[in-house]
Amino acid sequence: MQFSQDDFDRLMLSEHSRKTCEAHYAKNPLDAENLIKWAGALLELSQFQSVSDSKIMLDDCISKLEEALVINPTKHEALWCLGNAHTSHGFMNPDLDEARPYFEKASEYFQRAAELEPGNELYLKSIEVTAKAPELHTEIHKQGMAQQALGGGPATSSSGKSSKAKKSTDFKYDIAGWVILALGIFIWVGAKSNMPPPPPPR
Repeated sequence: MQFSQDDFDRLMLSEHSRKTCEAHYAKNPLDAENLIKWAGALLELSQFQSVSDSKIMLDDCISKLEEALVINPTKHEALWCLGNAHTSHGFMNPDLDEARPYFEKASEYFQRAAELEPGNELYLKSIEVTAKAPELHTEIHKQGMAQQALGGGPATSSSGKSSKAKKSTDFKYDIAGWVILALGIFIWVGAKSNMPPPPPPR
């Protein structure tokens, strides 16, 4: 898989963030915000890995977010990120029956985040989009199978191999799109929550 300069920059930034959060965790393991940032870095890094390594990284991400919620159960950002991690995990499974529980968990986490932060349009939109995830999963994997069938069986030439590599790359980019959307929104929410409150009316 070839990286663009932007991909490489994101990879380096995420890896730096992961290492920084890991070092901070050694000093203060009860910092829920740090755990959420660490999980966000893992979520971003997971899109640059093989499917099996991505799943391991997503499991680690989920573990960090669950730990953050043990420290502070009202962290709606952690719930929302858990929803995104489970959604990404679901799309990594080619079998819809295996993916469905991840989508269901994602929906539950998005719902809980929306309950803690009523009216948050991002959380409400996430619930809406996750409801369509099984249909999208089926479509993505159906297209992948069709491409593989057009490429032929194991006796095909290198063009069949390149078709398989393209299918794998396209699938990773579909998943990367979900992750990028999740992280972009997560960063936006984080920046919004760090803004000072508006001045009181006069």
